[in-house]
Amino acid sequence: MPAEPLDPDEREFQRLYGAWAPTTPADAASLFAGFERPWWISGGWAIDAFTGVAREHKDVDVTVFRRDLQHLRAHFAGRLHLWSAGSGTLRPLDDKWPQVPAWAGQLWIREHATAPWLLDVQLNPGGPRRWVFKRDRTVARPVDGATWIAADGLRYLRPELVLAHKVRLARETDDRDLATTLPLLDAVATRWLLDYVTQSDPSHGWRAPIAAAAQALDLSRP
Repeated sequence: MPAEPLDPDEREFQRLYGAWAPTTPADAASLFAGFERPWWISGGWAIDAFTGVAREHKDVDVTVFRRDLQHLRAHFAGRLHLWSAGSGTLRPLDDKWPQVPAWAGQLWIREHATAPWLLDVQLNPGGPRRWVFKRDRTVARPVDGATWIAADGLRYLRPELVLAHKVRLARETDDRDLATTLPLLDAVATRWLLDYVTQSDPSHGWRAPIAAAAQALDLSRP
């Protein structure tokens, strides 16, 4: 079956930065095999793992602690190229530029210049065992409280925290993720997400459905 044509924005993106390979969490696990620092799957794939509802994905978002950067470089040395990414800018992460600059919050990883990108690695400001929300560093949890292990044996970011990252983006994909995930959240996660959205933007379009879900859960309690 021929591939679906790219939309204009994606076509322009690939002309400028290059294509992304259709990788999965299993591919990420293979690439991270032997990496002895905490890592987990975030983004849309974490929503899929929680809901059991599959959708299309442009890439796999993996998160590591920024403080473990040199361990990550050593893990991929001689195999893959790492690039600092942020603010529409890319720069090699190599011996010439061994540190991620302040403007970069993530790394893009590929085999070589003509190969597709394999992973989008988010750099979390916490550690060594404490997750910190990069958009609001007053929000923090132990890693085991911010993530969970799915049936596939991989660690994923909790769904309410994935949704919190999506609040300011307001994309159709994010709205669909909310609609799919919200009915499955427990009362604690729903109330936390409602508080976060309310504090971030009381007029946000997500506030009403999350508030309704929280109220329904409160009413259902014995």
